[in-house]
Amino acid sequence: MQIMMNLFGVAVVLAAGLATIGIWSPRKLWVKVGAVALAAAFMPLSYASFADLLSKPKPVALEWFHRSMSEATVLSARMQEGEAIYLWLQIADTSEPRYYKIGWSEDVAKQLQQAMREAEKNQGGLRMELPFENTWDKDKPMFYALPQPKLPEKNGETGPNAPMVYQHPGTSA
Repeated sequence: MQIMMNLFGVAVVLAAGLATIGIWSPRKLWVKVGAVALAAAFMPLSYASFADLLSKPKPVALEWFHRSMSEATVLSARMQEGEAIYLWLQIADTSEPRYYKIGWSEDVAKQLQQAMREAEKNQGGLRMELPFENTWDKDKPMFYALPQPKLPEKNGETGPNAPMVYQHPGTSA
């Protein structure tokens, strides 16, 4: 959300700069008033467009900042046959998950569905390898299930998740 406000601030400063140039230029009054009116109309329009983009999935091809990321955790996925694959991804070093869209591919959809089944069977997570890179290696799967998590140790544990041990009241430890 903060980046949206920063981008909106930059758009307002640029629009105000253009309006200032229009005001100080040696033009007729109606041209100057038109420049100010256009700048004033641009500001709420840019805010509305930025706000609307927040709920839309971002195509993975447009992800520039995280282009070199090696993998991401898939929190949720939805496949719309013939249209796109929608992914809710948790990216390392970010606190909020992000919404992305991959163009429809039957092979990628099959990989995702198989990895989802395996992750459910293992009761583990689901990962996506090289989420924002167009790779030439189509044989390597994009999605994979994490292995089943290790069960907690039973001996010597302390704390709220430690196993309870019954001790008869007449004996000492």
